[in-house]
Amino acid sequence: MQSAMLIALIVVLSGCSSGQAAGEPEDGILHITATTGMIADAAREIGGEHVEVVGLMGPGVDPHMYKASQGDIRKLDDADLVLYNGLHLEGSMTDILEKMSDTRQVVAITDQIEPERLRQSEENTTEHDPHIWFNVSLWMSAVERARDAMVAADPAHADAYRSNADTYLKELEQLHTDVQQQIANIPQQSRVLVTAHDAFGYYGDAYDIEVRGLQGISTASEYGSKDVVELRNMLVERGIKAVFVESSIPARSMEAIIAGAAEQGHQVSIGGELYSDALGAADSEAGTYVGMVKHNTVTIVNALK
Repeated sequence: MQSAMLIALIVVLSGCSSGQAAGEPEDGILHITATTGMIADAAREIGGEHVEVVGLMGPGVDPHMYKASQGDIRKLDDADLVLYNGLHLEGSMTDILEKMSDTRQVVAITDQIEPERLRQSEENTTEHDPHIWFNVSLWMSAVERARDAMVAADPAHADAYRSNADTYLKELEQLHTDVQQQIANIPQQSRVLVTAHDAFGYYGDAYDIEVRGLQGISTASEYGSKDVVELRNMLVERGIKAVFVESSIPARSMEAIIAGAAEQGHQVSIGGELYSDALGAADSEAGTYVGMVKHNTVTIVNALK
């Protein structure tokens, strides 16, 4: 019902627009609305002084469960360009974003990634895992898509966007190599990343670490006592000493597993807080994409090596 009402609001707002062609920044600044913090950060890196970026989902926000407000619809409607993840990450917002594409440039930054590079969802065989930012190399492809969308929306500053993107992509290439090297410092038998939901599959594939999540790819999926018992038994049998909580998900699920392992005589600690579906606060170490990846990697290595 809420989505239907918001889609109706889109139609009303679009009818009230000035008639400006989509993607023509009338004040010389490209106004971008991005759904997640990771996308907003990439747009700022690429755009520099030529863009104004508004992010809808701030620190600690779970995009799987996010519901757009009327204020969000206005932010989308005011944008020259809307960037979103796609692959059903934004859940109920997907219909709104697709409807919005009738009146302005709306781009899913995953829409040109080859399907064979994407992980299959175990919960829905027709969908892919949307958490592509955890493979830095794969995220580079998304950054390139954002760059191309910005060039198309604001060709007057195309050279700046391409130059800024080249610099940023080189930084990401080095980050990808650094993460590989750091994870390799964890002994192979201890290289198991246990989190509240299965967001880190791309990270595991890219950096050779086994990943286990209590919930599925989406936090909208439910977990039960059977899931808790199975994960607890794995921790006990394999002697895993740490699990991790996530900034956008309550810690109680991990606390239940720790308590269960303790009852079996195996002590498990919380290895730290990881940022999965959202960045940290703007002024924090994890307030940028690069900072978030570095924080997560250092936290994982320190807890498991």
